[in-house]
Amino acid sequence: MTVSYGGDPVVRDVSLDIPQGELTMIIGPNGCGKSTLIKTLARIMKPERGQVLLHGRDIWSYRGRQAARHVALLPQNPVAPDGITVRGLVRRGRFPHHTLLRQWSPDDDAAIGFALERTGLHDLAEAQAGELSGGQRQRAWIAMVLAQQTDLLLLDEPTTFLDIAHQYDLLELCRELHREGKTIVAVLHDLNQAARFASHLIVMKDGRVVTQGPPSQVLTPDLVAEAFGLACDIVPDPRTATPMVIPHASLAHGVR
Repeated sequence: MTVSYGGDPVVRDVSLDIPQGELTMIIGPNGCGKSTLIKTLARIMKPERGQVLLHGRDIWSYRGRQAARHVALLPQNPVAPDGITVRGLVRRGRFPHHTLLRQWSPDDDAAIGFALERTGLHDLAEAQAGELSGGQRQRAWIAMVLAQQTDLLLLDEPTTFLDIAHQYDLLELCRELHREGKTIVAVLHDLNQAARFASHLIVMKDGRVVTQGPPSQVLTPDLVAEAFGLACDIVPDPRTATPMVIPHASLAHGVR
């Protein structure tokens, strides 16, 4: 598919499959089309050419609420309404399941309870979302998309603005959900975090997919140099044995 905002394409002639049941991380330099790709997968952006197929059907052939029962998106920097509680925010994840004939039901309460429990927010359910710490607030948004009970979770830069401890806390939660069978796609900037947590990597540059596959096969010094312009060594992470990127010293400043 090819996607643009009315000018030059931002995503160019991309073909890919999102593996079911995997934790997929999309990485690439700034402006390479990562967020546009994930918005297109979520039915926010419509391709100029090509299709996004959901269960074999063009995603745009579904009605909005139908698609939202299969795919949930957590965008960058979501904003909660003033005065909303954590429970009220998570309740919004149930809207796609409601129709004129089907309003609130015990299934909705069960889904919200599960999402709050799974994200460790049950004791904060009545707290104001705006008063939470950054890590707690991001967990509340994750709880909202979990309550949506979709096949696929799409997370656009979910660790942005979180401190390092909360970044790893959130990524551990994603890994736990993946192990429980969720299909998750997340845009990340940190190569070492992506290598540690992903079971599948998609690498982008200039609107195109450079390569994709397991981190152990995808992350090589040549690939990092091609996609990011960074000379590096790849060594096993001493904790997890996953690939770890060690940048070379900068020659631009005369450091060797």
